[in-house]
Amino acid sequence: MLRASRLFTAVALLAASLICSQARAACEKPVYLTLDTGHMGVAPLVADVLKRQQVLVTFFLANEKTLNDGSSLDDEWAPWWKTRAAEGHVFGSHTYDHVYWVADVAGGFRVKPSAGPANGQVQTWGPAQYCAGLQRSADRFQAMTGQPMSHLFRAPGGKTSPKLLAAARACGWTHVPWSAAGFLGDELSSSSHPNAELLQRALRDIRSGDILLAHLGIWSRQDPWAPAVLEPLIAGLKERGFCFATLRDHPTYRGSAKP
Repeated sequence: MLRASRLFTAVALLAASLICSQARAACEKPVYLTLDTGHMGVAPLVADVLKRQQVLVTFFLANEKTLNDGSSLDDEWAPWWKTRAAEGHVFGSHTYDHVYWVADVAGGFRVKPSAGPANGQVQTWGPAQYCAGLQRSADRFQAMTGQPMSHLFRAPGGKTSPKLLAAARACGWTHVPWSAAGFLGDELSSSSHPNAELLQRALRDIRSGDILLAHLGIWSRQDPWAPAVLEPLIAGLKERGFCFATLRDHPTYRGSAKP
């Protein structure tokens, strides 16, 4: 059974690689969809959309609280991540405990995790501790999937400083922000920013080369953005001549996107 499982994984990876190669050859107006973890309530539906639309994305992983009081990188979700890895998506770190940078201080940074045992507590971390938080997501990803993670990361909230970015680079990590038009708005209030408005804005403003940002479930949004907007957005961008690529094909990040 173990040998059969390894054979299946190898075949799936080969198929994904061929799909990626074909997509790269035809992709003249690329956009790069990235998905950060969240409460994971919409994750199965998101996976269905991506598979149906034959779109590969880049995921950024943190161990965040889920709707059933578990966490996004726990054993329940491990098979989901393993399947996404076999499909050929790219994966980066979002810090293990979804740790927000707050300020630079002597010798390090003031940070505030929004998950894990120190949730909500302002702490002072040195560069080594921050790097360990990035690596912890990578270690967990490899334990779940059997594959190494890329050397890309996204700071929660996109909050960074030159000092933090330099510390991350020193331990091998490259930060990935998002484009202004690529902020897809799933973190905004659904009463003031309904899904139809967010879809219209994205289809109007997104340009070739943009890095797009959404999440696998946002607690505060009453009318979920995904998958309601996700599939119309993908289809609409394709109709406009855009194609979807992962950060392994991005001119800035392709080197760091390799495990």
